[in-house]
Amino acid sequence: MESERTISESDGARLFVRALESEGVEYIFAVPGEENLALLEALRTSDIQLILNRHEQAAGFMAATYGRLTGKVGVCLSTLGPGATNLVTAAAYAQLGGMPMMMVTGQKPIKSSKQGLFQILDVVDLMRPITKYTRQISNANTIPAKVREAFRLAAEERPGAVHLELPEDIAAERPHDDNHIFAASDARRPTASTKSLDIACDMLREARHPLIMIGAGANRKRVSRALLHLVNSTDIPFFTTQMGKGVIDERHPRYLGNAALSSGDFVHCAIDEADLVINVGHDLVEKPPFFMHPGGKKVIHVNFSGANVDAVYFPQHEVVGDIANSVEYLAEHCGRCGGHDFSRLMRVKSAVDEHLMDKAGDDSFPLLPQRIVSDVRQAVPEDGIIALDNGMYKLWFARNYPAYDNNTVLLDNALASMGAGLPSAMMAAMLYPDRRVVAVCGDGGFMMNSQEMETAVRLGLNLMVLIINDSAYGMIKWKQAQEGFETFGLDYGNPDFVAYARSYGASGERVERAEDLLPRLRAALSAGGVRLLEVPVDYRENRRVFDEELPSLTCRL
Repeated sequence: MESERTISESDGARLFVRALESEGVEYIFAVPGEENLALLEALRTSDIQLILNRHEQAAGFMAATYGRLTGKVGVCLSTLGPGATNLVTAAAYAQLGGMPMMMVTGQKPIKSSKQGLFQILDVVDLMRPITKYTRQISNANTIPAKVREAFRLAAEERPGAVHLELPEDIAAERPHDDNHIFAASDARRPTASTKSLDIACDMLREARHPLIMIGAGANRKRVSRALLHLVNSTDIPFFTTQMGKGVIDERHPRYLGNAALSSGDFVHCAIDEADLVINVGHDLVEKPPFFMHPGGKKVIHVNFSGANVDAVYFPQHEVVGDIANSVEYLAEHCGRCGGHDFSRLMRVKSAVDEHLMDKAGDDSFPLLPQRIVSDVRQAVPEDGIIALDNGMYKLWFARNYPAYDNNTVLLDNALASMGAGLPSAMMAAMLYPDRRVVAVCGDGGFMMNSQEMETAVRLGLNLMVLIINDSAYGMIKWKQAQEGFETFGLDYGNPDFVAYARSYGASGERVERAEDLLPRLRAALSAGGVRLLEVPVDYRENRRVFDEELPSLTCRL
């Protein structure tokens, strides 16, 4: 009788897992292969929970979202070759989005192999342009140092993706008996200099119409509290980028709106009026929320790191250091200024608030996007989380959906990859089982990782999946029309989404009247489990609102 294979208690794979345990890793999201078997066996007796995914890209999206929501490094695992290449999109998602994530990929033996070049790619070189750090482990004795360095770089500002390749023979290699795990060092983010902060205060006092912009780098709890203090102590109005949504409760009376569009919206009237913009957490990976011009408004860049200068972004002053500390200093030392005039900026707010109510209760069918956003906001509790995939609806939600807290609207305006919405929502549902979580997906984005419905059901998640169905790549159709081209090459068929959900053991429903959406949303969120709700959308509003109505309304302000 063939005996079971056993793995040494002191091989490279177990040392690797011990190093991960020391870093506080809770989950590894994985599609393992034969090159990972030693690592898999080491994980079997570890407290780290292995989450088996159905596609490596989804495993990477979940790991990145774990990093985004916790601030700790999310970990994902794949085999060599095609498994590793399937992680590339997730690596770019984490890197551009500033999410701490570590990828671990397997490899054939590097000291002696009898399989030629079968499935072998230079994965380290492949990952180099889209990670902060990528290394092959060629000696088991170096595992602790490489793991510690990877985690350090992934988590430090600006966070991002790192990668380690663990070949089969190194995973089985016996390291030195005196090998020890490196503990994380006690590191504090540097604070901005008092001089740079005082200059920022002087610029703020000298300004007539200052405005605060909140970007992706501000989406942290401490920064949220500090920014609320700054706004309340100065009365300066604020707006957000797409990835800055919710940093301050958007019901705040000084909130002017979201720069979902690059130009031509009401909020851009306020930006044009401002003579100083305090840019908190701005990141050039997002589409520019406004464009700088020589001789135009002044900009103060407040961030963990210096500004990347671009043709449309070249701030006159930079406050570089821990954002929360910098903003708190401004709140304590700048105060209200008698020379500030916010009357025109607040007229913008009135126009925004009125416009966002337009058609929010429209009973047309298929549903208008404004009605869909309004009903989702009414159904989702204050601490509920929506995770948006990438499509036309993302603009509508960014613009029309008020966020009440940071990281309650998970969207990606950096890589903007389709297929990320469902895995991101799954991660949020795992971390916060008592909160209501909704994945908002287009039919196109949902189908790119729809197989993860099985993973969600297997994990017993409480998750609602809202599919906004137009049977087309709707955003590209809108762009196609903007360019004056005929509609071509962007329409397709879809499966029966209700039957599809039920085939995985989830529940599925289809909305067939506008008035049914809100009660169906509420019922699904109350019931728990994995539930899919399909709603057809009328995207003719894209052209009417964004291309025709807004230009005529905003130019009057």
